[in-house]
Amino acid sequence: MLTRARIVWAVVALVVVGAGFLGVRLWNGEPYPSSDPDLVAAELEDRARMLYADAGLSGQPRADRVQKDECSYRGLRGIAHLDDSGRPDVWQLRLEWSVPGLDTGAARAAQDRIRERLERQSWTAKGGIFGDMGFRLRDPASDQQVDVMWYRSTGNMLVRVSAPCGKVPRHYVDADWKRSGWNPV
Repeated sequence: MLTRARIVWAVVALVVVGAGFLGVRLWNGEPYPSSDPDLVAAELEDRARMLYADAGLSGQPRADRVQKDECSYRGLRGIAHLDDSGRPDVWQLRLEWSVPGLDTGAARAAQDRIRERLERQSWTAKGGIFGDMGFRLRDPASDQQVDVMWYRSTGNMLVRVSAPCGKVPRHYVDADWKRSGWNPV
């Protein structure tokens, strides 16, 4: 038979366990979604290739491989993490390409074509002006972002495609992950 003391102990135990789960959640914050860097990199490469084609620019852009950045800790742990180092198991991937020597008209036309393409796909504006003339669009479905910037002093147009932070499997963290060079055509 359940005595009053056993009921009190059971309630106390449930409260302690609940407080423990809540404490861990407050310390670590909202968990990052899982991510496969190879699949995300392939998506970024495809999107960058599509945007380069849509821009309608001649010649080869300057491009690099997919880059990774460590993402910050969340929750109270993020506040307590004073050295600004990121989590080695949570990455944001990005890919950039650029075309130098564009005049204002060519850059604006290329940007308009990119913006029209993404807005047809339900991407939305986020933020303000980037560079001397530019914008940021975000895909509400995937949370990917595209930054399009043009700099008057150099005529350089830069397009950056990035994915949101995601927790990667352990074998990626332990290895020196690099994505092969990107070819826009």
